[in-house]
Amino acid sequence: MKKTLLTLSLLIGFCSFAQDHFSGISTSNRVGILNGAINPAEFANLSKKFEINFYGISFNVANNKIRFNDLTSDTNLEELIFTGTESANMRIDGQILGPSFAMKWMKWGFGITTKANIKFDVVDVDTALGNAIFNNNLTLTTLLNQTGNQRLSGTSYGEVGFSVARNIYENDKHKFDAGITVKFLFPGSYSNFGLSNLKGTITQDPSGSFLTTDQPANLNIAYSGNLADSFSNFDDYTKSIFGGLNGVATDIGFNYQWKDGKDKYKIKSGLAIRNIGSMTFKDDNNYNTNYSLEIPLNNPLDLSLFENINNLSEVENILISNVYLTQTPIKTDFKVNLPTLFTMYADFKIVPKVFVTGYLQQKIKKDDGNEQITARNILSVTPRVNLGFFEACIPVSTNDISGTNIGFGFRLGGFYIGSGSIISALADSKQADLYTGFRWAFL
Repeated sequence: MKKTLLTLSLLIGFCSFAQDHFSGISTSNRVGILNGAINPAEFANLSKKFEINFYGISFNVANNKIRFNDLTSDTNLEELIFTGTESANMRIDGQILGPSFAMKWMKWGFGITTKANIKFDVVDVDTALGNAIFNNNLTLTTLLNQTGNQRLSGTSYGEVGFSVARNIYENDKHKFDAGITVKFLFPGSYSNFGLSNLKGTITQDPSGSFLTTDQPANLNIAYSGNLADSFSNFDDYTKSIFGGLNGVATDIGFNYQWKDGKDKYKIKSGLAIRNIGSMTFKDDNNYNTNYSLEIPLNNPLDLSLFENINNLSEVENILISNVYLTQTPIKTDFKVNLPTLFTMYADFKIVPKVFVTGYLQQKIKKDDGNEQITARNILSVTPRVNLGFFEACIPVSTNDISGTNIGFGFRLGGFYIGSGSIISALADSKQADLYTGFRWAFL
């Protein structure tokens, strides 16, 4: 598969991608649409009666091998991502929050949001296999014993959300709210290459690297939309973000405040379950096939055949033409599950204008399922100063892909910009990020 895909993804990602979307700003006590995306109950706590979101952009990349300073060195990035014995993982995730509107009326809150999502994932790829394909620098013989599912997966889809929240109890000291968001999903493009139970041998000689299997491995190849034609061109992820309406998902959330006067609090906490649902991909070039992969000793697979591959149908053709797969591709619609998340947070007022927020995000489903969109486990602590018109925050987070990161963000009126890792990038972190947006709240 193309070396340029990995290199361009990393270069683009380290220049403009963030780890956790709108980190720090999304849990501000200046409550708006971004807060409602974390927990729909927050629509009942809007700081103003009305808010209009004009745009919000947040992109992210995280990996477990390549550090920020490696981008300025002469080291081959493909060699770095496949170093050591730990499986290679990378997540690239972009989110565009489009025109959106929210309002508060008496004890109720309402929201209408639009959003576009773009993802590309490398999940638990064996470093020996990656080296053999990209670098061809193995020792003479390498044994493979990978029982997990190695995945390359890309997804683009749009969503339109309708939110409603209500205050269910309030007195002078305490306030409880609940909310729900129903999201209508518009799947655009999808691709997945999933290889599990791979046990075999990679043998290298002057003519190249060759793979044989000791037993049948399980292989899933699925593609739909523009990603059926190419998964190595970033434009293909953005050409068809919004497809036809073919899925529904739900967010459910609850919120509690220990009040400190009118419209203020000493502590605010919330919990939510987000992205409960799935979407179905339907397209003229839809394929989703589960294969049994067998590569005998007398007919080894030349891994150099995959160096210039553009799409997964070419992978299928190579494997079928060499009789490693006995089944033909199956044309069918297929369902993809959203990354269901459990989130908790608590915002503490330390002194007037100074707050500290703790945030936890836990994925409910594993990333190894062939029809599963991935997510990350995140724990963060964010100190924040809010002077009303101006706000600044320093999110400190850790996640299960790139480890610990420190960022900085600020808001000036309705405009905001920030990063979840700009400070730690100076100390050689494994991610970098940027988010920005503008919203207008009034009355």
